[in-house]
Amino acid sequence: MKFFVTLLFCFCFAGHLSAQNTLRPKIGLTLSGGGAKGLAHIGILKAIDSAGLKIDYITGTSMGAVVGALYASGYSGNDIENLRKDIDFDVLFSNNVPLKTLSMEEKDQYSRFAIELPFINNKIRLTTGVITGQQLNMKFSELFFHVYYIRNFNDLKIPFKCMATDLETGDLVVMDTGNIITALRATMAIPSVFSAVTKDGKKLVDGGLVRNFPVKNVKEMGADIVIGSNVTNGLSKVDKIKNPIDVLLQMAFYREAGDFKEELPLTNIYIHMPMEEYNTGSFGSGSEIFDVGVETGKLYYPIFKKLADSINALGAANEKTTDIITDKTVFINSHKVKGLKKTSAPFFFHLMNFDDNKNYTAQQINKSIRRAIGSRYYSTITYALEPVSKDTANIIFTADENPSTYLKAGLFYTRFRGINVNVNLTSRDFIIPNSRSMVSASIGESTQIEAEHFQYLGRIKNIAFIAGFKLDNQTINTYQNFKVEGAYKQNFSQTFINFQNSGNNKIAAGIGTAFEYIRFRPSIKAEHEIKGRFTDLKSYVYIKYNDLNQIFFPKKGLKLNVELAQVWNQRPNLTQFENGIMINPSTLNFDNYARLMLDMSLFRPINKSFVFLTEFQTGINFTNKPNYLNNFLIGGINGSFRNQVRFAGLQEATVNSSSVTALQLGLRYNPANNIYITGRINALVKDYATKKNATSGKDALTGYALTFAYKTPIGPIELSAMYSDQSKRLQSYILVGISF
Repeated sequence: MKFFVTLLFCFCFAGHLSAQNTLRPKIGLTLSGGGAKGLAHIGILKAIDSAGLKIDYITGTSMGAVVGALYASGYSGNDIENLRKDIDFDVLFSNNVPLKTLSMEEKDQYSRFAIELPFINNKIRLTTGVITGQQLNMKFSELFFHVYYIRNFNDLKIPFKCMATDLETGDLVVMDTGNIITALRATMAIPSVFSAVTKDGKKLVDGGLVRNFPVKNVKEMGADIVIGSNVTNGLSKVDKIKNPIDVLLQMAFYREAGDFKEELPLTNIYIHMPMEEYNTGSFGSGSEIFDVGVETGKLYYPIFKKLADSINALGAANEKTTDIITDKTVFINSHKVKGLKKTSAPFFFHLMNFDDNKNYTAQQINKSIRRAIGSRYYSTITYALEPVSKDTANIIFTADENPSTYLKAGLFYTRFRGINVNVNLTSRDFIIPNSRSMVSASIGESTQIEAEHFQYLGRIKNIAFIAGFKLDNQTINTYQNFKVEGAYKQNFSQTFINFQNSGNNKIAAGIGTAFEYIRFRPSIKAEHEIKGRFTDLKSYVYIKYNDLNQIFFPKKGLKLNVELAQVWNQRPNLTQFENGIMINPSTLNFDNYARLMLDMSLFRPINKSFVFLTEFQTGINFTNKPNYLNNFLIGGINGSFRNQVRFAGLQEATVNSSSVTALQLGLRYNPANNIYITGRINALVKDYATKKNATSGKDALTGYALTFAYKTPIGPIELSAMYSDQSKRLQSYILVGISF
């Protein structure tokens, strides 16, 4: 009934204006806050555009302000819809650094530990969980780059205001000047979710606490007719308040609820969206919410069309033109940075590879920012452009540095490794500037230790000196015809020095030399046994490539590790036994030899739910005198240890080979949030590098696995059933947590 009353009112009001031949009335648009529900406003804008209705003023709060600011700066409803489709809200509203933006040296360490606690003033501090908004800042800087020079929001294509709340006083703050990105970050800074924003000396948070539906403000701007789009449901009913958080939220919005009662009567066309089944965080349902807005817009289209026709008959509106140029460039006259305490300005700009007296697009500036963020020296980097002349500006960066030292921890279990606690201490600039030092340990049923010092070199810090140590002590089963024959304890340690060049955050190449120590000791008696140790030197070149979109369950990207090495100066001190009797001389060979290891993983999305994946691995010892102590150990779905080649269908180290090439194909299905089902099929050939004839059937293996996985805060939990045609055994494989 209310819809038809509103329709009749608008017809009569517009007709009255035409009959009186009055001046063209001004149309105001108010868009409420509401988090994810605010995406429905886009449907209303599309209907307004379709009707040809020109908006003269816009006000908004929170997500309504973001949508309204885009519209006010020149984007159409269709433009904003396309922007929504391209945005990954999980990345946008998180503190996680996208894997693609991390430097190559950080990717191997990122997300290896479930808990990361900073050391601040020599004390361990708990993380706040508050979103700093780095990803939002960069996205906004791209979307509003074409209006970077505007400091008065009245100068936008459509005059605009947005609302915030003074954190200290609780008073309403109306924002219509300054940097529009800062204003938008402030209006949507939900307390305890986003960090507060400093503007004009005030700490500002979400304006929805005081005025979520700012109709008064659009009237003050000069609107004669107000269209108000509201996606909120007001205060919750008693039966919906079920926990202390609900109570706090209810109390927080008492004041806004009172203000809404005053705002509502000021609207001429009030649009209320049916949003009961969604909440402020329902960005995963963004398409459905948008569809609600589109359907509601269709209902109100006749009103908008009649109003547009009547008003346009009075004369054309005076419109400002704003060109949205996605590749718009600005000549940077000078640059500086604020907020640095531990790092220097030269290091900051060298890390960014940023220079002045050059033209930059928003994407190029953000690329430089991502390079610096990817080093993990900085938690947030924002910038402001100060206009000098047309298309020329000075740029001022503001950087917040990460704490220098972090303590990290996690849990991990597989049948092969057992239960382990993983801990890590990482410190930057601990020994000398421009460096990262770390020590990691996995303690439990097996022991692993890593220590590494990474020293940045070069003008843009793309060259590095790396010195480190690795230790891996574990028990490994031995197999005969795919059945456990015995077990031995392997103590492996490696001390290495590398020089590495990483031209960008996708690829790195380097050279190095390592001293290796390997010790064997039987733990379960077997027919064939070896006891003792040997050492060697390994010199190598390597290439690493990684453009995966995420660490766990990536949807797209390629990860590649290639190492070509010369193993030399082997010094054995071993005793070989056959049925308990020592063999002399030993049949083992320790000549120098070359070796190649290649490990590649590729992921490609098929649609929203399915991802195709493939793995290709090759390991070759280039020698005609094989030594199974240096051979590759085949088996296992996850993890890594010395000379492992993964193979779905067999447990770790089931098969020993001097040369192996394996190909795995898989399909992963994501039926619900954090749930993944993966099917794998793989095949390999082995022992071909030392044979003159073609590979025989016994040197080929085939296997299969079906994995159910659930992603938890402590890492994935994976349960697999696997089978190999050669072993003819159905086996289980379990992974809990994040591997070391």
